[in-house]
Formats: sequence, C-alpha cells, structure tokens
Amino acid sequence: MERAAQGADGGGGSGSSSRSSSRATSAGSSPSCSLAGRGVSSRSAAAGLGGGGSRSSPGSVAASPSGGGGRRREPALEGVLSKYTNLLQGWQHRYFVLDFEAGILQYFVNEQSKHQKPRGALSLSGAIVSLSDEAPHMLVVYSANGEMYKLRAADAKEKQFWVTQLRACAKYHMETSAKMMNQVEGQQKNLVHAIESLPGSGPLTALDQDLLLLKATSAATLSCLGECLHLLQQSVHHAGQPSHKPGASENILGWHGPKSHSTEQLKNGTLGSLPSASANITWAILPNSTEDEQSLQPEPEPNSGPELVLSEDEKSDTEDKEETELGVMEDQRSIILHLISQLKLGMDLTKVVLPTFILEKRSLLEMYADFMAHPDLLLAITAGATPEERVICFVEYYLTAFHEGRKGALAKKPYNPIIGETFHCSWEVPKDRVKPKRTASHSPAGHEHSVAEDPSTSYKLRFVAEQVSHHPPISCFYCECKEKRLCVNTHVWTKSKFMGMSVGVSMIGEGVLRLLEHGEEYVFTLPSAYARSILTIPWVELGGKVSISCAKTGYSATVIFHTKPFYGGKVHRVTAEVKHNPTNTIVCKAHGEWNGTLEFTYNSGETRVIDTTTLPVYPKKIRPLEKQGPMESRNLWQEVTRYLRLGDIDAATEQKRRLEEKQRVEERKRENLHTPWQPKYFIQEGDGWVYFNPLWKAH
Repeated sequence: MERAAQGADGGGGSGSSSRSSSRATSAGSSPSCSLAGRGVSSRSAAAGLGGGGSRSSPGSVAASPSGGGGRRREPALEGVLSKYTNLLQGWQHRYFVLDFEAGILQYFVNEQSKHQKPRGALSLSGAIVSLSDEAPHMLVVYSANGEMYKLRAADAKEKQFWVTQLRACAKYHMETSAKMMNQVEGQQKNLVHAIESLPGSGPLTALDQDLLLLKATSAATLSCLGECLHLLQQSVHHAGQPSHKPGASENILGWHGPKSHSTEQLKNGTLGSLPSASANITWAILPNSTEDEQSLQPEPEPNSGPELVLSEDEKSDTEDKEETELGVMEDQRSIILHLISQLKLGMDLTKVVLPTFILEKRSLLEMYADFMAHPDLLLAITAGATPEERVICFVEYYLTAFHEGRKGALAKKPYNPIIGETFHCSWEVPKDRVKPKRTASHSPAGHEHSVAEDPSTSYKLRFVAEQVSHHPPISCFYCECKEKRLCVNTHVWTKSKFMGMSVGVSMIGEGVLRLLEHGEEYVFTLPSAYARSILTIPWVELGGKVSISCAKTGYSATVIFHTKPFYGGKVHRVTAEVKHNPTNTIVCKAHGEWNGTLEFTYNSGETRVIDTTTLPVYPKKIRPLEKQGPMESRNLWQEVTRYLRLGDIDAATEQKRRLEEKQRVEERKRENLHTPWQPKYFIQEGDGWVYFNPLWKAH
C-alpha cells in the first residue's frame, strides 16, 4: 500500500510508486486501499505488516463507510489513474482519492499535492460507473449533476477494482439517501397531522397563517427532496444508457412517492371551497354538476365555417395593458397556502382551477398576438439580402418578442381558452420602417409607434388564433403579410406542473415561418415559462433550450433561456448562437436579457446592442366588442374581465365557472353523440395543425 509504505519508510517509494515509475507510459498505477474499513488505520496496518512496503491485493479489501474507534477516517481508495482532459492535452496522470464515507471522488496533480485543494471533485451519490471500449482499460464516471470523468487504469484487474469500489460507494450513498427520505417523510406526516388536529377555534387553529406556511413549505421541501432522489434513481436505472439526456418536455418531472388524501381529493374533484376563514374567495376543482345547464347559451355550430373579419371594422387597441400587482393580502395568502399544501410535486395542473385573483385580463390566445408587438422586425426578415442575414434577422426578432408578450415580469396567468374560442387582430406597419435591424435607423425611445393609416404606405399583418382542442389544450395561431409574402403557422400545447414554490409551463409544439419569396421555411420551438415565488410576489422566468432551423439554407440557431441559479446569478438571461451547418461556421452570437438589453456579435466582428424596452410597439387593431362573435376572446371573457377590473373577485369567479362549466357540458354532449369537434380555421395534419387557407396554398 502506498500510504502504508510511506508511513513505514519515511515517504520512500515502494509498491505502487515504483510500479508507476517503471510504467510511466501506462494508463496509471495500482490503487492503494485503506484497511480503515476493518477498523485499522493504514499506518497501523503497515506496522503490522513489517513496514516493508508490501501492497495488499486489490481484491482483499472491501470499502466500508464505517471507521474504527473514532479515529480520523482514512480514504477508502487512492492511486494514480489517467484522466482525459481535452483534445489538446489528451490523457494525463492524476492522483485520485475516493472518500467512501463522504461519497466523493477527488483528484490531484500528483500524490505530493493531495493535502492541498483538489483539482476536481465528483459526488458519487446516484453516479453511474460504466466500462468503455473507447480506450484500453477505460471507465467512465457519470455524476448525477451531469459531470463526467473519463479514466484509464493500468490493466484490466486494476480497472475492475476501481469500478467495483466506485459502484459500491454510489450504491451505499443512494441507499442512505432513500433511508433519510423515509425518515423525513414520516416526520413531515407527523407535522401535518399535528397541525390538522388543532381545534377550529381558539388562540391557535389549523388555519393559523404561520402554521399554513409551515405546512406548505414542509410539503414543498419534501417534494423537492423526493424529486431529487427520484431523478437519481432514474439515473441508476438507466445505467446502461449513460448518454440519455432529458428532453425539453421532461424538464418537469413528478415524484412517484406516497400520495396524501388531500392530493387524491384534489385530483378527484371533491374539494369545492376553502374553510370559512377565506370563504369570501372560492376555487372550484372541475365540478361535475349540471347546474345552470339550462340557462347556458347554446354552442355555436362547429361546422359553420370560417367567418369573414372585415379589416375596416378594426380600430387601434386602447385597452389598458398594465396588470396590477398581486398583493400579499391575507385572504389570498390563505388560499395559495391551502392549495400548495395539497399539491404534489410534478402534479399536472390541467385539472386544477386556480384562484381567479391570479388571472391577468386577457386570454392566452391574445397573449400570443402580443408576442407580435414588433411587426416591423418580423417583416424586415424578408428584406435580408442573403440567407445568413435573414436567419440573423429572425433570431433578432425572436429574442425581442417575449418582452412585450409577457407584459413585464409580473406573474399572472392568462385565461385558459375555451375550445372554439378565437382571436382576430391586425397591424399596420409603415413601409419605411421595414428594413433589417443592422441597417435600420434608430427610432426615438418610446413604447408606441404611430400607425400609418394610408394603406399605400403601410403593410398589413393579419393574425388569427383558435383553441382547437381541450384535452390536451392545443392553441393554434397564424399570421400573414400578403405584400411581403410572409406567414407564420404555429401550434402549441401547454402543460403545467407544480414544482414546490413555483409553477412550470412547458410549451410543446412548434412554429414555421415561411418566406415565400425566398422559398425558405424556419422551424422554431418555444421556451418553458415559470412562475416563481408564488407565496410572495410572483414573477415570471423563461427557461430551456429552443431551436430555429432552415433545411434549405443549412442555417440553424440554438437559443438558451437561462433560469436563475439557486444562489446568485442574474435573472432573465438568454444566449444564442447562429451556425451555418454545412461549413460548421458560427455567424452570430448573442447574449443579454430577453426583457432588457441584448448584444449581438457577428462574424465580421461588428456588434450591435438592442434594448427591448425602447423598441417601438405597434398597437394591434381589433374590432369593438359589439362587432365580435360570441366565441371571440374579448367578447367571450368580457364579464370576467369587467369584474376583475372592478376588483369583485367573487363575481369574476362565478362568471369564469359558468364559462368553464358550459364547455364541459358541451363536451359531454359531443361524447354522447360521438361527434368530434371541428375547428373553424385550422386543420389537423399529422401531429400538427395548419391554417385552412395559408398563404403558401393561395393562388
């Protein structure tokens, strides 16, 4: 043993040391293993062996987490291995130390530096240790946090010994985590039981604000810990597939742990309202009653066909765009606390009707239209002289679209569209404003741009959105500019998940931008959205990796919306990279904040800064309510919106309940008649949806 030999002869080389020097070109030296697992320190073992520098065989010592007699814990395993660094430096000898008790694999430049700060460390809890034929005697350690060590041993026997010990360490710490989770789960159940057993009246009740907060946060903490354990267990389960990475739709996962009776009630729809302490605001969980069925208006004929929307009826939108902040009123806080305490991490929120006071005064369909608030940048894409310039223009437009669409960072939820609901609007864009951003003159700072009334001096961009499915909730939208021969067709399925103290919404689907003049199609995806800090002042964050690609030109872009780290870091960060795939050339990079300043660097060395807060906003044009159909968003939700503006939450909740119950009644009727829903404006093609009369099919 190296440690034993060093203790016996004052640090002279023997055993592994001599072997390492004699095989300098080999992958590494034999590991040395401590006898501390047997309750004997390395130095004592060396003395007992006569101090001759002899080395125990690798298979003679099994790593164990327990030390002996309270003495300082010795490493379970240490020795030289080769570590792959990068293409330039290749394989390099490094001195590795496995601390079994801590569950950490550390490495140093050499044995002499092992008492200094390690060059790197890898947590082995939930890690995967696998063999590789990429190089002789190679093993790979995949940490649960995504890090990876590629290592090589001197021979097959040494490699197998390291693999055995590393796997044993990973398994031990996984099992320890599971035992701890069971203990924590039991303690949390006892806590909840104690709170719920309190009397309904008196100085301390089950509805005490602090106790509700304790109940909610303890449940969320347990859920988060359980989710972490579940992810680690998944990693071990897929040990044979180390290259597997979660997809965009797998970012929000559920923990398949024990279910409380409250969660089951919530899913089954048996909880109708909150206790009397907050009875002035109620929330429904998918009621099954047929109350008010007779008083509901009849459903419009689904097969009546598309309606003609006259553009001359449209007027500039003057509706108030600002949302009031969610206050931390005690009655609202009680509802959120009560709701959180009964939700399970990863639970699908599709069947949970959230409190009305968290709603913003617009439909999700209208929110998609608000992402088009900079139509000059969208139309400018067609003005790009080359494929490279056009893809960069699209990325510039894409990154600037989310600021106005989200109306700031305030986290409120738009209305869930009713099946068959539609939204129509348009924009007038002055022709002299449509030019590529890199050559456009700067507009004066300000939020709204004057609308050109003369059609001969402006482009018309038309927009229509429709809710085509209820389960799953699929929204489609289409916009086109005939003069510029440009159109966008998008279908999106939103999937909400409870994540402890936040809510995550995955945007599943894709859009296609078509530039008919150039014969180009740009396929793009959308980021996920997160409502954070839902117990205090909620705020919105975007996250995830999205892609933009054009098969014809070979250009693609990767955009990453970075979520804020738990400690430190900036919020709303975004980075992007545009590449020409045939030549593997990066032609543009961007970084900044999606709701602030963005800096673009082009391959020419030129840079440009875009401040999303000072970009001109073109107000959409929309018909007044009296000229809208019964299923158009603003007309459909007008009573809910009116009561929200008045601050009458009870009345808004009742109006919302009536709309949603009407949808459920009509859905049951269609099921009984075996009549599928027929959207007005969109046709299903494969897994996607396409506008019934798109520009690329028009003659």
